[in-house]
Amino acid sequence: MPKTSSESVSNVPAKIRLDKWLWAARFYKTRAIAKQSIEGGKVHCDGARSKPSKEITLGARISLRQGFDDKTVIVKALSDKRKSAPEAQLLYEETAESIERREARAAERRTQPSHWPSPTRPNKKQRRMIQRFKQGEAD
Repeated sequence: MPKTSSESVSNVPAKIRLDKWLWAARFYKTRAIAKQSIEGGKVHCDGARSKPSKEITLGARISLRQGFDDKTVIVKALSDKRKSAPEAQLLYEETAESIERREARAAERRTQPSHWPSPTRPNKKQRRMIQRFKQGEAD
């Protein structure tokens, strides 16, 4: 017998593990990656570093780092199932300060050069310059 939407809502627990919620809210692709991020200190719950097994409740304030971005979100709903992205976005609300900070950092990154020269072996011209420099020191 298939579950109705009201049954699935009533089965939502009052508390849920932090790593499971981050995975269900689609901040991380797997629970293992969520666990590594929490253990690595990239996720803070209510201003304090936490463990993956920490049980979060509604209204909890979670700060997390994803790549270059720092996000601060408030838990609006709990779910232990990973659903589609639009449904996952209903689980949290990002704070206005967090959005402003992310947009400012993105603007700063856009002003930086997009291509930095990669550290590779010197080409023929650079090798000759190095040899001249070294010979000049020996004289």
